[in-house]
Amino acid sequence: MSHTPNPYMSCINACRLCATACNQCFADCLKEEDAKMMARCIALDADCAAACSFAAEAMSRRSEYAQAICAMCAQICRACGDECARHEAEHCQACATACYKCAEECAAMAAAV
Repeated sequence: MSHTPNPYMSCINACRLCATACNQCFADCLKEEDAKMMARCIALDADCAAACSFAAEAMSRRSEYAQAICAMCAQICRACGDECARHEAEHCQACATACYKCAEECAAMAAAV
């Protein structure tokens, strides 16, 4: 039985890294002095981590819906990145970077024919 390399590995890795960054940001935002001010960031972190995990799993399975899922993931990653970029906290800045990278990878994957 031969193993065919997954052509989406770069996007899968970006999604996994982004999910991890979002989960870390989520946890760190809850520890902020004014966690209530971070409510939108926390909510988007949760949505983004879930979307990235879903996208990575779909691509790993080579789902027929992987492109549509990645298009959705790119949209959520951009929104999360924009929100995290507004905050000076190191965890938010790291999350924004991961989100923008994932959005770029997912958008490219979604546009692939």
